[in-house]
Amino acid sequence: MIKNALAYVTRKSLKSLIILLVVLSMSTLSLISLSIKDATNKASEETFGNITNSFSMEINRQVNPGTPRGAGNVKGEDIKKISDSEEIDGYVKRINSVADLVDNDIIETEETLSNLSEERAKNFKRTVMLTGVNDSSKETKFVSGAYTLVEGSHLENQDKNKILMHTDLAKKNNLKIGDKIKIKSNLFDADNEKGADETVEVEIKGLFDGHNQGGVSAAQELYENTLITDIDTAAKVYGNTEDTAVYQDATFFVKGDKNLDKVIKNLGNLDINWKEYNLIKSSSNYPMLQQSISGIYGIANKLFIGSIVFAGIVVALLLFLWMNARKKEIAVFLSLGISKAQIFGQFVTELIFISIPAFIGSYFLANYTGKIMGNKILNKVTGDIAKQVSKQAQSSQLGGGAEVDGFNKTLTSLDINISPKSLIYVIIFMSVVLLISLFLSSYGILKKKPKELLIDNN
Repeated sequence: MIKNALAYVTRKSLKSLIILLVVLSMSTLSLISLSIKDATNKASEETFGNITNSFSMEINRQVNPGTPRGAGNVKGEDIKKISDSEEIDGYVKRINSVADLVDNDIIETEETLSNLSEERAKNFKRTVMLTGVNDSSKETKFVSGAYTLVEGSHLENQDKNKILMHTDLAKKNNLKIGDKIKIKSNLFDADNEKGADETVEVEIKGLFDGHNQGGVSAAQELYENTLITDIDTAAKVYGNTEDTAVYQDATFFVKGDKNLDKVIKNLGNLDINWKEYNLIKSSSNYPMLQQSISGIYGIANKLFIGSIVFAGIVVALLLFLWMNARKKEIAVFLSLGISKAQIFGQFVTELIFISIPAFIGSYFLANYTGKIMGNKILNKVTGDIAKQVSKQAQSSQLGGGAEVDGFNKTLTSLDINISPKSLIYVIIFMSVVLLISLFLSSYGILKKKPKELLIDNN
């Protein structure tokens, strides 16, 4: 039967070629869809790797408006109660404060200067935003990719009077790692409720890079005008210590053997006024990232299912026409005493001879076209999200700072590679579809007797 199958495939080369091209194209699309899903999985794991088993403690703005400037006012004692829990493996706490550069200038743009009133120019001429954190490597803006450390090292819990500075701000003021600068309290800042007038000398420990993704209205929204500081420095400019300061938020990392949902639920028993706070899974702080991942997944799934279904329908129709034209041949086989199982086995062998080069070709074709198609899908998904974000920003008048950019972060690239594992999956799925199609197209003919087939053929 193998010899007969090979002879038929080569003799009916045009029909064989048509089926081969259908299997080739559908297998290629299936391979690409699986590879896009694998690449999305990898990108998701890399992005969420540090936050999958963590949650954030933020103020509940429905009942707690925060500081006069609208920043968070999480109590340090409440952070400590959670961090002392046996399920917690570590934590990061953040203070948002404001200070002025002493003897150095901030970055301005045409846009920020156009929105600068005379009063604001006088009161906030050298004002920078401070983000005080006990571990800058786990700070939200670095985790989201809005900031990237390019030189030096991150701030650690034991650091005092140390900062990370933006590369552009350092360049503007001819500063480098190891240099010391002075910052002082801003008396016009609404959150400086104590009227603190402190001057702190800090050392540059590292330089970071990153640029705003959207427009800004004030210079303080520019990435360049934010200093990442240790906790003590950010607290001191408001006349506070680490213990008396209020915090923007805190992120807690749960031990690996603990269930995140159960830990969050159990923390409800702590002596904390929970009406003032919300506990939020850290992954929820990146809704647009999750939306881009789910969007790519959705398209990849549709591509895979569609290619399988389309292949099944087209191949079934082609095989049905093929079988219909072979009634006389089948009748002769049956008359010679060849069993229906043997005849069906020849059909299967013919399909194998056609499919093997199609599967091999799909691997190389998918390698060539996968990156192109993957990037087009990524651009389509992120483009739609960008339009959605733009509309939301216009209606809500959101600013353009790093917090907002981190919130709106999406996948930016996919590393698409066709793996042998994906090829095996495609071969299995496609083979099942082809066998079902072959069975459906040949069943009606094989169940007939030779005489009936000859009459039908006439």
